[in-house]
Amino acid sequence: MELLKLATDWAKSEVFSTRFFIVFALLFLVASIGFWQLSKTELAKAYFIPSLVAGLLLMTIGLGLFYTNKSRITAFEKAFHENATSFYQSEMERTEATLKEYKVVFKVIPILIIIAALVLLLVQTPTWKAISITSMAMLIVILLIDGTAYARIADYNKELKLIDAKVKTVKKSVLSYD
Repeated sequence: MELLKLATDWAKSEVFSTRFFIVFALLFLVASIGFWQLSKTELAKAYFIPSLVAGLLLMTIGLGLFYTNKSRITAFEKAFHENATSFYQSEMERTEATLKEYKVVFKVIPILIIIAALVLLLVQTPTWKAISITSMAMLIVILLIDGTAYARIADYNKELKLIDAKVKTVKKSVLSYD
């Protein structure tokens, strides 16, 4: 049961965390509406589309992750009760693969931020300035949220390994007792 509690606690934390994507998405969407309705300068008008796109992207990410992790909570319980060993193995594989994916994310997103910064420095049109600044803001939001998600899944993976070590210790002591 320790394994099931660990898995569901992780999924619940992820559900909570993905709400931040939705909150930031709403902020970008509200900003987009503000730029659309209140803009007086070319630069302010240029922010409408980039902030709308950023808001929609963050909303898509947030809602997708929210429902995925929300459904995991019940799926974890079912999978655990069907075959705890198989559930443990699938969680180990999933967490290991996710940790590898995050290493790529934490290399690619800073590169994209650098590219957006270079575009901001090199291109002087209001549209490209707005795209660059909005892109950097959105990518920073993703890094902030993914940074905490990475820490949670890394901790979850360590806890899974501790469970495996405990099981192996118990098996060895049972076998040595025979």
